[in-house]
Parts: sequence; C-alpha cells; structure tokens
Amino acid sequence: MNTQRSFVLAFDTANEVIAIGLGKLDAATQSIECVASVEVEARRASNTQLLPRIDELCAQAGVGRGEIACVAVGRGPGSFTGVRIALACAKGISSALEVGLVGVSSLDAVAWGAWKASERGSLLVVADAMRREVYPVEYRLSDAGTERVTADRVIKADAFAEELGATSASDRLIAGDALRKYADLFEGAGALLPEALWTPTGAGLLMALRAAWRAGECDPLDAERHDPAFALPVYTRLSDAEENERQRLARADGALAGKRGSKHVTMNDTAIANARANGEGIAYKPLDACHVADVAALEAAVMGTDAWNETLVADELGRADRVWWAAYAADPKMPLSAEAPLVGYAGGWVVDGDLQILKVGVDPAWRRHGIARVLLARVADDARNLGARTSSLEVRAANAGAQALYAALGYEVLGRRPRYYSDGEDALIMQGPLPTITLAAVPNGAVADARPGYVSGPGATEVAPYGESDVIATNHPLILAIESSCDETAAAVIDGGEALRSDVVATQVDFHARFGGVVPEIASRKHIEAICGVCDEALDVAAASLGRSSLRWRDLDAVAVTYAPGLVGALVVGVAFAKGAAWGADIPFIVVNHLEGHLYANKIGRPDFAPPAVVSLVSGGNTMLVYMADWGDYRVLGTTIDDAVGEAFDKVAKALGLGYPGGPVVSKFAAEGDPDAIPFPRAMLHSGDLRFSLSGLKTAVVTYINNERAAGRELNVPDICASFTAAVVDVQVAKARAALRETGAPTFCLGGGVAANPTLRAAYEQMCAEEGVRLVMPPLASCGDNAGMIAEVALDRYRAGAFSPLSTDALAHGDLEVPY
Repeated sequence: MNTQRSFVLAFDTANEVIAIGLGKLDAATQSIECVASVEVEARRASNTQLLPRIDELCAQAGVGRGEIACVAVGRGPGSFTGVRIALACAKGISSALEVGLVGVSSLDAVAWGAWKASERGSLLVVADAMRREVYPVEYRLSDAGTERVTADRVIKADAFAEELGATSASDRLIAGDALRKYADLFEGAGALLPEALWTPTGAGLLMALRAAWRAGECDPLDAERHDPAFALPVYTRLSDAEENERQRLARADGALAGKRGSKHVTMNDTAIANARANGEGIAYKPLDACHVADVAALEAAVMGTDAWNETLVADELGRADRVWWAAYAADPKMPLSAEAPLVGYAGGWVVDGDLQILKVGVDPAWRRHGIARVLLARVADDARNLGARTSSLEVRAANAGAQALYAALGYEVLGRRPRYYSDGEDALIMQGPLPTITLAAVPNGAVADARPGYVSGPGATEVAPYGESDVIATNHPLILAIESSCDETAAAVIDGGEALRSDVVATQVDFHARFGGVVPEIASRKHIEAICGVCDEALDVAAASLGRSSLRWRDLDAVAVTYAPGLVGALVVGVAFAKGAAWGADIPFIVVNHLEGHLYANKIGRPDFAPPAVVSLVSGGNTMLVYMADWGDYRVLGTTIDDAVGEAFDKVAKALGLGYPGGPVVSKFAAEGDPDAIPFPRAMLHSGDLRFSLSGLKTAVVTYINNERAAGRELNVPDICASFTAAVVDVQVAKARAALRETGAPTFCLGGGVAANPTLRAAYEQMCAEEGVRLVMPPLASCGDNAGMIAEVALDRYRAGAFSPLSTDALAHGDLEVPY
C-alpha cells in the first residue's frame, strides 16, 4: 500500500443525509480526483452512522488512515447539531492524524453537485433552517464552474417566497432540502431539480474544496495553515437566548438594573444583571438602551465632530444585522450594578458575509487594559454566528495606535478614502479575519510531578527520548479523557499507575452568567470552539509530566469521553470528537457515565479509597444518595423529586440579584450571616425515606424576599443565605446519616459541584465523626465537572476491556445502576 499522504477525506452531516467523499490530491494541477463517494439517509442518526460509514468507505477504496493528507468538512449552514457532529468528528480525526482541516460550505457542495449533473444557469439552493425558515444562496452555474452570487443568511420561508416573486427569473433552477417542506412556495419561482440533487454529495464536497484550493482560499496539503482548532460552523443566527436578550436590551426599561429595588421580584427579573467583571474590574455585556446616552457622551469625548448622537446609537439596537457590546467598570466580586460606569463600546454591521466595524471607543482613563481588543472579539463572535466570514473598517490615517491594534488582529490596509472624516482627514480601509475569543484551558488541580527522564509512581520506568516511532516507556495504558456534559470543556491524561498526568478545563461561565444559567445552545457552540485547544493543552501538560518534549494522539492507548447524562447537545460535541480521534489514532474508544465520574473523583488525591461507601452526589443537575458496593456496582438510595441542590442555590442567588453561578456567592454571604435567623422549611426531613425535595424551600426563600421588599424592609442578604444554606445542609446530613446506618457502610464520600460548599463539608465532617465512619472528599478542584474523574473511570474500563463501538451516541439520561 502507498503510505504517502495524498488523499482527502470529506464529509457532511448538515441535514438528514450523510455525504462522504474520498479524493486523490494532485498538488501540481490543484486537482482532486473523486475516488469514492457515498450518500446515506441518516434521519437524525448521523452521530451513530458517520464513522462506521467512513470506515467502510475507506476500506472499500483501499485507503488507509496514514494516506489521508487532509480532512474537509461541511460547515453548514444547516441543522446546528448536524453541523457540529461533522465538525467535531472532523476535528478529532484531523487532530489525531496531524493533518489540516478545511471547512467548506454545505450549500456550495449542493451547487457543485448540480453542476456535476450538467445543470447550467441560475441556481437557488434553499436549505431547511427549521422554525419555518430557510438558508437561501444564489449561484451561477457555467461550463467553467459555479459562482456564488449571494452570502449565507436566514429568512422566513414565506418572506423569501415573496422576495422571489418580485425577482423572478425564467432560467432559475432550485435545489435544497427545504423543498421537502416548502416546494409549494417555490414551484412558481423556477424549475425544481430532482430530489437527488437537493443535498450535499461526497463528490460535491470534493469539488467545493477544489474550487477553494484553486482560488487560493485553502491548501489541503498545508496542515499548519489549517489548524483544526480554527474551523468553525456557519450558523447565520444567534441562539434564541441571545436573540431574546438583544430585543430586551433594545428597550429602555431599566432592565440592566434587574429591578433589584422593586417591591416584588421574580428570579428571572434579576438574571439580566448577572454579568461579572474580570480580574481587572471590567464587565462586558451587549449594549442596552439604558446606556445609549453614555455611549453618545463617550463618543463626543473621543470621536469629536464624527461622533454619533443618541438617536443614531439607539437606532442600531434591536436590528438583526447589528451587534453592539459595551464595557463597564465594576467590582469583580459582585454582579454588574446599574450604576457601573461605561468605559468602552463597539458596534458592527453584518452585510454580505462581512462584519463592518462601525464604532470602537474606550474611555481614555481605561485604555491599555485590552478593552478594545475584547470588545472587537465579542462583536466578531456574534457576527460569526450571524454568518460573517471577514471583517472590515475605516481608521484615521494618522491614528497609528489604532492601526497597530488592527494589524495585530490580522487586518491589512486595502486602500485609502481621501477626506473621509469631517475634518478632512483621510481614512485607511482595512480588512482581515474575524477576531476570535479563545477559552483558556487552565490546570484543574495538581498533576504528577515532572522529573526529566522519569515518571513517578510504583513501577515507573525511564522515559525514552522522543522520536517518530517511539513507544512511551511508562506505565500503560495511557488514556486521554474528555468531559463536555455541561458548560466545562475539559480533558485529562491518566497513566496505568493511576497518576493524572494532566487535568485541564476551559470554563464558559462568562458566556452564561448574564443569562442566569447555562444556555444549552451556547454551551454546544463553545465546546466546538474549545475542544481542540483543551485536548492539545492536556497532551502538552502530560508530556511535561512524563518528561517528554511532546505527546501525540498516536502515543495513547485509548480515548475516553463522557457520553451521559447531561446536555445532549454538549455531550454530542465531546462524543463526536473523541470518536473521530479514536478512529484517526486507531485506538480503543471508551465511554463513561458522568455520575460515575463524580463517584471516582474521590480517588483523586486519595488513591487508597475503595468501596463499600455511601456517596452524596450533589450538583446543579443531581441530588442523590448512592450505595457503592464495589466499583461499577451502585444502588441509588434516594434522589430529589424536583430541584437539585445546585439548582436551588442558583435560583436563590437569582432572586437576591447575586449573579450566576449561585453556589459560591451564596456561600460567601452565608459565612457572614446567622443560620438560625429565618426558619426556612426542611422539606422531607421526616419523610421516612431517602428522597429529597428542594422546590418548596426555594419557593419559601423567594416568598420571604418578596414579602420583605413589600414591607419596605432592607434585605439581610447574609442571614437569608445562611438560613437557606442551613436548611439545605440539615436535610442532606440527616439523610446521609440514615443511609450510613441503613447500609452499614464504613466510608462516606461526596461528589458534584455542591460538594465544594464549605458549610456542607464541615457538617459532613461532624456527622462522620459522630457516626464513626471514614470521610473521603474530593479535592475542591475535582468537585465540579472535570476530566480527571472521567479518566479515573476510563482506566478501570480499559482494564476490563469495556470498549465501545464508534456507533455510540450521546445520551441525555443515564441510569447509574445499569451497567454500560
């Protein structure tokens, strides 16, 4: 077999069809010969069928993994989840194979498919965007190829049909999977192509890649240019939460203040004020109408005669194609106050796939804090989700500082507009890529000591010098584990000596805080952005711990991932990436139950811990008591019948206007308050079983808050937090005591994010001392969602040979008692 890398693997799952193509690359002619192509109806099962189909096609074509020089993937637009499945899988494959990843338009692939079928003329591709919307793009098909006429966008199907009625074309051809729903709307606007041409094909993907190659937009053979970390989906719209937020902020109704001063408040009233400042005391939020006057005032101070007035700024808000962000000076320890001074702003207009930067201004007293850079990145992040691919702006010819900033962000000067500004100064026209926001992958607790040439732990052996074909001389197996069940993207590497060689996490909390809780769609989007960087960091940290210069996917013995339970869209990203990496590296794939991971977290820092034990698993989504008879042998003794403990903390924090996440801030105030000040109910304390209920307690706290405000009394926040916490802890401890007595377990341990609560930990310490049982608690860094705990489970599953097929899917629910 030819081992030279000369093939491209292309695939797309943006709709109900899986399209896969294999092409032979010819660098001299920049051509791609289609070697094999297949299209399969997936019907919402792309994540289970994609890799088995890829494996089958490669086998049939006789193309081995080592011959693949590039991965090409359909970036959409299409089904959000479908696009992310393909992109996450592609990122995993290209990362493991160490080849470039090139994204191509799914709609371009449809157009090229029509071209290959000898269709010529004006082509309209209308893809289904759900919510009675479509993604329409127009093309011109000639003998020379396809030419895109319009940019990606999303529009209501009815509205677009009306638009077409005003611009009828006799030679228009129409394709796209939206015809399955809306054929009657478009029949009069042109000739409908055969249904076989409505969706992407493997051959169409390869031709779209070839066209981009010849246009200089990509180079399939340049892996460095096409880092998989930078490949992102095409969405064309914000998430529902962000769209609703924009509409709310466009109204001057005091929303930013969160109505904290009103006599009656609901938990959601204060959610909008949940943004927090960073370490430098700067909070970033989409601009709201209440601060339009502040923007105009700062405009006048920094823009002179070119400043926009209040009317012009206000007119920008609420528009679907506009994005505006603001920066405020604020206390990092508290939610954003309505009185926080505005110190910066930026706005942009998305038109024809380009983000045109309209304004960037920073208070002179707050310059050199990186505010303009962050604002531009925030604006660009939203613009990218609205379909922008590039960015452009005008800058004063004499403003060397601004030009230097833009140059550092990748902008280049395209030309000059003479006398553009009101004072007659010229403007330089600059264009560049969209500035990006990178989620920082940071260490999550300690890892094994790094001693050059050696690894620590029983049976450790000397590490051989790194080379192209080394085998790691250390305790096997070496496993990389991924966690993406909620809003943390995490990865860890563990070795056969049970030493965590790395454990890193990238948190999204800043993107969810202003909504008062995790937004599933935003979480999924951020996972796809962060997962490559997080895994790369985990490999780099593990390499340092092993005393090596680098660590590669091919050096691993397996890839593991959380597959259930959690937010299914978030889980899908981790599962698809991990499967792609396992296939690319040709190593086993292991799935882990997230809840079992929290049980295993007790091994981190306490390797002597072993069942039997009773575990209190308390987090934002779970509250349960579990009896561990042995590793893998669990019995759920009792669970919550409504809210989870972490959820209750978050909701109380919302009601008090303390921001998100609620656990840490409620704990902070509780430490200063009287736990006996307010007699909140202890729900199900005397129920006679081991079930929990938090909904009634949460309602009681909110009712108390509203009654105090109605009476005109100032809230004693520390006492409320302390009394609420005491009510939670009393029930948790009482039930745990009963579980220990019922099972006779000699050990009690914790799991989940709420396990970091200092009051709860102290209460468990006292209870265990009274009961004469051993208390084991995870390190604080291992209480929340992390990949270290997933790696611990994966190691045992590897040793048991509990590998999973590449048809495995993510699951929103997972029963801890059922073996998997």
